[in-house]
Amino acid sequence: MDKRPIGFMDSGVGGLTAVKEALQQLPNESMVFLGDQARMPYGPRPPQEVQRFSLQIAHFLEMQDIKLLVIACNTATAAALPVLQETLPIPVVGVIKAGSEQAVRQSQTGHIGVIATEGTINSQAYSQAISSLAPRAHVIGLACPEFVMAVEQNAYQAPATKALVADKLAVFKRQPVDTLVMGCTHFPLLRPFISAAMGLEVALIDSGAETVATVKAILTANDQLNDGQEPVFHRFYTTGQPAQFETIAKAWLGSANLTATAISVAQLEKLG
Repeated sequence: MDKRPIGFMDSGVGGLTAVKEALQQLPNESMVFLGDQARMPYGPRPPQEVQRFSLQIAHFLEMQDIKLLVIACNTATAAALPVLQETLPIPVVGVIKAGSEQAVRQSQTGHIGVIATEGTINSQAYSQAISSLAPRAHVIGLACPEFVMAVEQNAYQAPATKALVADKLAVFKRQPVDTLVMGCTHFPLLRPFISAAMGLEVALIDSGAETVATVKAILTANDQLNDGQEPVFHRFYTTGQPAQFETIAKAWLGSANLTATAISVAQLEKLG
């Protein structure tokens, strides 16, 4: 039994979709989340820069005495997962492997779409992961950086965003898939619009949600699940504006009392 919290990191608020799933699957666990909103989006940045940012955030969360780190960001997973696994003395879990595994299990035709940031698509991380599991699978990747900005600007329910999503995903009408991986943790906030654009016959895979099952399995195997005898706590940090973060987080997590604490980029840069 281990009462220490689970750490979550993301480029912005998208990783809250993984936190939401963790609150349901692991209700006895405390959690610490950091969203790097001041430096988002990560997608257009060079992998080396994303790796450096990820190391800084990981060191900060390590100082919060976490027992496991979830890289709740596909771009950061693609760029930094092996380095963080080698550097940190605790388990580090990314979101790409679990999402890929579920996509392969779900697909009946082997035609799988992946929507993500430019960085994730360019890394070929999903294509490689899916192909390693199903060599005959046909993977179609599409970079959707506009979706990230719509979520970060709290416009994920706006009619204009619905139109944006429909227009962007029209490519899949010409290249049909039966399964679509939402390869960015921001994208589940747009799930109603994505589902409407793709059609109900297309299965949507939430990589962040799938990853929580992996986290639960690791904690169970290591006998690190919290017994729930003491009240849990959840701490949220952002390098951006706490009020903006709180608006989205409160609505998405259904927690009216949620508060976020600002941490400066300068503070993070001192850590690595």
